[in-house]
Amino acid sequence: METSELLKQVRRIEIKTRGLSNNIFAGQYHSAFKGRGMAFAEVREYQYGDDVRDIDWNVTARFHRPYVKVFEEERELTVMLLVDVSSSLNFGTRKQTKNAMATEIAATLAFSAMQNNDKIGVLFFSDRIEKYIPPKKGRKHILYIIREMLAYDNDEQQTGKEARKGTDVGAALEYLGRMQKRRCTAFVISDFYDRKDFEKPLQICTSKHDIMGIQLYDPILKALPNVGILRIHDAETGYEQYIDTSSKALRRAHSQYWQERKEKLKDTFQKNSVDYVSIATNEDYVKYLQQMFARR
Repeated sequence: METSELLKQVRRIEIKTRGLSNNIFAGQYHSAFKGRGMAFAEVREYQYGDDVRDIDWNVTARFHRPYVKVFEEERELTVMLLVDVSSSLNFGTRKQTKNAMATEIAATLAFSAMQNNDKIGVLFFSDRIEKYIPPKKGRKHILYIIREMLAYDNDEQQTGKEARKGTDVGAALEYLGRMQKRRCTAFVISDFYDRKDFEKPLQICTSKHDIMGIQLYDPILKALPNVGILRIHDAETGYEQYIDTSSKALRRAHSQYWQERKEKLKDTFQKNSVDYVSIATNEDYVKYLQQMFARR
């Protein structure tokens, strides 16, 4: 992708997602994600109604009249985006691909974090750790993150290297645990097309960090259309086969497989007290993010 075209895409995404952050998520992000606690701000004279437990006895003794300690919320958070960049995210049959939606969601969350003076960092992963961007503040940092997300194209980024294939959510969670020593809020944005069981790494990670899951999927995975003979290709394994979508039994089995897979993922998150939403590429992700924020 040419630099000028990349910059145009970055600007387009900034205009859209920053507008969403300013106009739609105003207040919701702040109320959903609390700071690390209360920090001492100052002392002032006691006023009627103040909690006597807040009296600063040293200052009171010095001035011979009661003074209380004043605390305020320690607001600053560290927000980490764990973004799946495996081959299966390149797929899309309606409106946009999964990785295009992942980029918009990540950018929206990043600008929401910026509004609240929070640090934002990113971990790109496939079946290995692709890139780690340490948490920082500011618009310039977020634009850099967006450029990196847009630039993740197999042909351009993996020239001369083994192409990205599978998905390993567990490895990403383990890496987060090693890199982030202090508690952070982390969004895992993925289709969770993971053949490994990542529940143990998730359990360990949630004991230290506030984790949320955002599953992205294409509508065709939920309901296979009746279009006759169809050649399907698994982007993560390379496996190909022809299927007859006119078969009701096949379409029913396909839908059942999707539902079972989704329920298993939901169960994994619920057992570990992880907030979770599932969003199709032809749906309004804003609505789902608002629902997730409201549940907190």
